[in-house]
Amino acid sequence: MKKIFRKIHLWLSVPFGLIITLVCFSGAMLVFENEANEWFRRDLYYVETVKGSPLPMDKLLEKVATTLPDSVSVTGVSISSDPGRAYQVSLSKPRRASLYVDQYTGEVKGKSERSGFFMFMFRMHRWLLDSMNPGNEGIFWGKMIVGVSTLLLVFVLISGIVIWWPRTRKALKNSLKITATKGWRRFWYDLHVAGGMYALIFLLAMALTGLTWSFPWYRTAFYKVFGVEVQQRAAQGHEQKSDAQKRNTKLAAHREKKREGNEVRKGERSRRPEGRRNNREHAKNRNTGEYTGEQPDSKGRPENNHSDMYSVTSPFVYWQEIYDKLRRQNPEYKQISISSGTASVSFNRFGNQRASDRYSFNTDNGEFTETSLYQHQDKSGKIRGWIYSVHVGNWGGMFTRILTFIAALLGSALPLTGYYLWIKRLIKVRK
Repeated sequence: MKKIFRKIHLWLSVPFGLIITLVCFSGAMLVFENEANEWFRRDLYYVETVKGSPLPMDKLLEKVATTLPDSVSVTGVSISSDPGRAYQVSLSKPRRASLYVDQYTGEVKGKSERSGFFMFMFRMHRWLLDSMNPGNEGIFWGKMIVGVSTLLLVFVLISGIVIWWPRTRKALKNSLKITATKGWRRFWYDLHVAGGMYALIFLLAMALTGLTWSFPWYRTAFYKVFGVEVQQRAAQGHEQKSDAQKRNTKLAAHREKKREGNEVRKGERSRRPEGRRNNREHAKNRNTGEYTGEQPDSKGRPENNHSDMYSVTSPFVYWQEIYDKLRRQNPEYKQISISSGTASVSFNRFGNQRASDRYSFNTDNGEFTETSLYQHQDKSGKIRGWIYSVHVGNWGGMFTRILTFIAALLGSALPLTGYYLWIKRLIKVRK
């Protein structure tokens, strides 16, 4: 039996070993991408000085909006529990575009973008440097080759277990040692065998979860194991996309109304000399919270009631209020994200790192309309979050990420050590 599995192990590894090395190594490089970026670009992710309180969110986002082209709008903001971390402001386009903004000064610090090195590693990991344009149809060979190689890696690992399985306790103990004092061949052999066993569980977890991005048929089967139909996931995704489009349309409408209002005020300026004075008084009152019949909050903003002019000129009028409410309700939050009509709260906890409590609110009055706690959310969303968390190794915090990094490096070394041992044996047989 072992002889058969040894042949399977060898003839699957030889043609795809180098690809497995590239995929595993690039994956290892991506484990600490965020930490590396924050280390080298701290000026982008963190503010220079932490002041008493940030600018009101509507003022801050309106200030950011004035720096954008007319075709681009602000669609959301993410706020960390760390007061020294800059706000991340999401944009309507291009896809997943965002800016980092100093919440105390309103300064746009720069845009969020992948560095050249990590973009190279990501494309290597996902598509083997092939192009992946969602707008095009056809076969993406890089993605296909990565998927096939990952699938074969599963069979290579399983066959490796069968070959390695020791018959005695002493043999088990010896097979898990890596010796560096008995020559290079013995060292590479121990690294191949023992290293493979140490990294086995993590490599299998990464491979089995990674395949969900490679093959629709595998994703369907994977979700079905957990009792979830893929059609539900697709429908949900379509619904979320439609909601996002509606929100973006509404934000664009607000900006258009604002431009029209500015044009009207410019046209009426000569006929209404007191208009500028009234506008200045209105702005002054808005900053101090001195609205007739309104009670300002601790930050000088009206708590509930807003004038029609205020709601028209700023689509972000209730975002500060929503943030304050969620912050008070969730004092141990990790990040609060707000967009038009929706908000989410994530926490520092083990498990699904994409888990979050979700809220919906009325954009006309700021009242919450729906609350969806993570524990009550649909199974499909939970599975997607778990797949990602297990694949990147952050489900157990920094400890599991370190183990994932080491396992991925060992995974990249296994084919190389295997090639070395195979070539050595071929040379020996020929002699």
